[in-house]
Amino acid sequence: MTAVTRTALTLGLAFLYAPIAVLVAYSFNASNLVTVWGGFSLRWYAALFSDAPLIASALVSLEVAILASLIATILGTLAALAFERHGRFRGRALFTGLVYGPMVMPEVMIGLSLLLTFIGIGLDRGIATIVIAHATFCTGFVAVVVSARLRGMDRTLEEAAADLGAGPWRVLATITLPLLAPAILAGGLLAFTLSLDDLVIASFVSGPGATTLPMRLYSQVRLGVNPEINAASTLLVGLITLAVLAASWLTARRGGAGG
Repeated sequence: MTAVTRTALTLGLAFLYAPIAVLVAYSFNASNLVTVWGGFSLRWYAALFSDAPLIASALVSLEVAILASLIATILGTLAALAFERHGRFRGRALFTGLVYGPMVMPEVMIGLSLLLTFIGIGLDRGIATIVIAHATFCTGFVAVVVSARLRGMDRTLEEAAADLGAGPWRVLATITLPLLAPAILAGGLLAFTLSLDDLVIASFVSGPGATTLPMRLYSQVRLGVNPEINAASTLLVGLITLAVLAASWLTARRGGAGG
C-alpha cells in the first residue's frame, strides 16, 4: 500500500467515523453544553434511564426490530430457496423484483406507498404497520445473504440424503437449514440492524403511541441538541455495532464452512 493510498484511506475513515467518535466522547461530558467539555461524567446516562418517553421509544424500537427481523428472516430464507433451488419458474422476474426492489427504491417512496396502502385497506397505523413496513424492505437483504450461502453450498449432501430415501422436507430440515444456519442468523441480525436504525419509513407508517427511538431522537434534535441525546445515540450506535459485528462474524464463518 502506497503512502498516497494510506493517506486517502485514513482521511476517508476519519471523515466517516470522527463525528461518531466525537458524539461518543461528548456523551460523557459533565457540562450542560454539548460543545464545551466540562469533565468526565455519567450524569447523562443516568438522566437517560430516567427519561420515560425515551425509554418507551427504545422499547418500541426493540419490539419492532425483533418482530420485523423474524418475519424478514423467514420470508428472505424462503425467497432464497425459491431462487436457488427451483431454477426458472413462471413469474420469476416479477418475484425477483418484488423481493429485491425495496433494496434500491428510495425510502421516501417506500414509506409513502406503504402509507397509501395502509390507508386504502383501512389499517390503523401503529406498531403493526411499522413491523410490516420494516419486514418489507429487510426481506431482500436477508435473501441476498442466504442466496450467497446457497450458491456456495455443496449439494452432494442433499443429493445423498435424497438417495437414501429422505423426502424433500426432511432434506430441508436435516441438511439444508442446518448448513444455512449461520447465513440465516447473519441475515436476521442485518435485518434487525436496518429496522432499529430506520427513521424515514417509520415516520410515514407510524401512529399514536408508536414512536421509535430514531423518531424520538430526531424530534428532540430539532428543538436543540443536549448531552442526553448524545448518550442515547451512543447506546444506539453500540447496539448496532454489536449486531453488525455479529453478522460479519457469522458471514465469515459461513464463508469458511462453505470453503
